Order: sequence, then structure tokens, then C-alpha cells
Amino acid sequence: MDGMEKRRHTRIDSLNLSYVCANEKGEAVDQGMGRTLNVSASGILLETYFPIALECSLELTIALEDDLVDIKGRVAHIRKRGEGKSETGIEFFDMTEESIRILDKFIRFFNETQPVFETDFPKLNLMKRGKVRDMYDVGDALLMVATDRLSAYDVVMPDPIPDKGKVLTQLSLFWFDVMKTLIQNHLITADVNAYPEACKQYEDTLKGRSMLIRKTEPLPVECVVRGYLSGSGWKSYQESGTVCGIELPKGLKESDKLPEPIFTPSTKEEVGVHDINIDFEEMSRRIGPSLAEKVKSLSLALYQKGAEIADKQGIIIADTKFEFGLMGDELLLIDEVLTPDSSRFWPKETYAPGGPQKSFDKQYVRDYLTSIHWDKTPPAPALPEEVIENTREKYLEALRQLSVISEQ
Repeated sequence: MDGMEKRRHTRIDSLNLSYVCANEKGEAVDQGMGRTLNVSASGILLETYFPIALECSLELTIALEDDLVDIKGRVAHIRKRGEGKSETGIEFFDMTEESIRILDKFIRFFNETQPVFETDFPKLNLMKRGKVRDMYDVGDALLMVATDRLSAYDVVMPDPIPDKGKVLTQLSLFWFDVMKTLIQNHLITADVNAYPEACKQYEDTLKGRSMLIRKTEPLPVECVVRGYLSGSGWKSYQESGTVCGIELPKGLKESDKLPEPIFTPSTKEEVGVHDINIDFEEMSRRIGPSLAEKVKSLSLALYQKGAEIADKQGIIIADTKFEFGLMGDELLLIDEVLTPDSSRFWPKETYAPGGPQKSFDKQYVRDYLTSIHWDKTPPAPALPEEVIENTREKYLEALRQLSVISEQ
């Protein structure tokens, strides 16, 4: 399979693809199906189902509506995804004006209609992929991109939730601004026009789902605040009457409002590893007593302010997590703030303690996974279209309700 190989991508407007792999004599040697994962002006990320070599040259035939164009490329990245599939990044070269015109049209169409499972920016330095965010080092700053990946029980689901990354970004931007009176944050700008020049070619993907942020040293703990008894807090209370070592009143029901919000930190683990609840003393040992007291106080103040604002818009923030980072001696609020990924959002109008609540967050996905008796270990099961669409709508509804505030 040396030399130039032809990959014919038909029905690219549906963002699936079929391919024919031919040898130098033009004889078909393989064919099958795949799909486009991401595309930019400099390259395309494919999920492929055929053997391919790094640095291999290809000729892609892209069909969009009535347009058909051949684009040359070379394989710059390969990663196995299991079950015979590969993530294949192809870098374009020798682009003609006509191919650029059609590619631009395809990129716009792709970004308008497709979720972003992960980004592929060959000209940028990928630092890490988290459960949801892709982080790029761009010199004096970091580029943080919120993808549409969704994790449940610390395992990344195989199916993205369309628009989720944009919802997380827009909500975080709103809360960063609101919370500036309590603590500064790591945001430099979310205006892609103000990003470093190397980012400009990826602006179609970056719009609405990215931030340019300051480099900090993240604290190795997650700062969880609970205003209501739910999730792992409810489970712990049933077993011991306590949550992270904090004794609570007897006789509380699931989803009850607590007498006052409590601070219940946890460890911060890598992708695929469950975070572990710890008590305040353990947190103090890990980051020091003075800093622990400071982030505890800030976390409770941030939650209180956010909960009061959300309550006026008909949303109960049952619990949430904050993350902090140090830039020198300065403590900054980082990552995301009061989003459906980092919080339990309940509609106020249907709140009824005594059991689980309807939600604007990924609890809907957790409930589905429980219903099929998934054991919470990788690989995660595929999500039905109904679950994907309903989850998307819950995230968008949270944004719609809170956007009323930001427009005032």
C-alpha cells in the first residue's frame, strides 16, 4: 500500500463516508465504511476501518452537494480505537483555489451540524485530553477547548452530545464574569479573533467552545459544595449519617435541602479513574491548612452566590464542584464554573424531596446507564439517539434559562 492511494469519500454531506483503496495500477484492494470526526483548513480527522501507514500519501475525494474535489494529503496521526477502527489524522497539501473553496464550504457545514468528539489541530501543541476538554499549549497561554464528549462515572461515553461543549463554555464565561467580585479567574479571552495567529486556521471549530487561559498550577483536589442531599452524598448518609466526615441531622430524605451548604472535597483523578471523597483534614494534608481554609471559604461563597442567582431563574443548584489553580502566589478560579457537567441542576417547579429529581444535567444519562445495568467500567455502552437528543435538550434548556440573566 505504498505510493499514492485513492480514498473516495461519497455522501460526505451526511458526514459518513465510504472509501475505495486502490493500488498504483488503479486496482481496488479494499473498501468499506467510516466517518468524519473533525475537519479544518489544514486537515481532516477520520475514523477509518482499513490498514494505513504513518506518512502515507493519499488523495481524498470530497463530495458536498453538487461539488466534487480531489485533495491531496498525508497521514500525520494514527491512533487505534479498538474493533479494527483507527483515528487517522490527514494533513492537506498542494491545495488549489477550487479545493480550498469547496473545503471551506464543507467546514462550515460540518461545524454547523456535527458534534466535536475531539479536536485535531496539527499546527498546535496538544498538551492533554481530559474527560471533556482538549488542552493546547500556545506559548505563554493555554487554549482550552470544550468538546462534546460526555463522561459518566468517570468514563467517557463513545457518543458525543451535540452543542454540549458550547453550552459549557458559554455558561462558564457567564459565571466567570459574575464571580469576579469574589475571585479572579484564568480567562484571558474567548474572542477567537484575539487568539494567537497559529489558532486562526481553526477558528470555525473554536468559536463558541474555547477559551484562551492563563497557565496555572491546578490544585490536586476538587472542591465540592453540596446544598442538597443527593448522589454519593445521599449514599454516604444512608450508610453512616455523614458526608465526608460531616455529621448531618437524622431523618433526612433523598434530595432534601441541607440546613446549610457543606464543603466535601474529593481527589482529582485521571480519565477513567473514579474521584474519591475525602474529608477536610485530608485535603489540608494535601495542600496545606491555610490554602485549604481559603478554598473552602471561597467555594462556599461561590456556591451561595450562584445558587441564589439560579434560584431566581427557576433552577436549583443541588451541588457543584469548583477547581482552583495557583499562578505564582495568586489563587485563581479555573476550568469550568456551575455548568450541567460540574453541577446538579434541578428544575425548581418540579422539586419534591424524597427521591431522585428531574435534572438539566447528565443525571439523565446516568439513569439510562443504571437501567441497562452497566457495571461502570470501560468500555462504555453506545447511547441511543433518544438519550443523546434528550440530554442535548437538557443542557440547552439550562443555558436558555440562565441566559436570561446574561442578557439583562
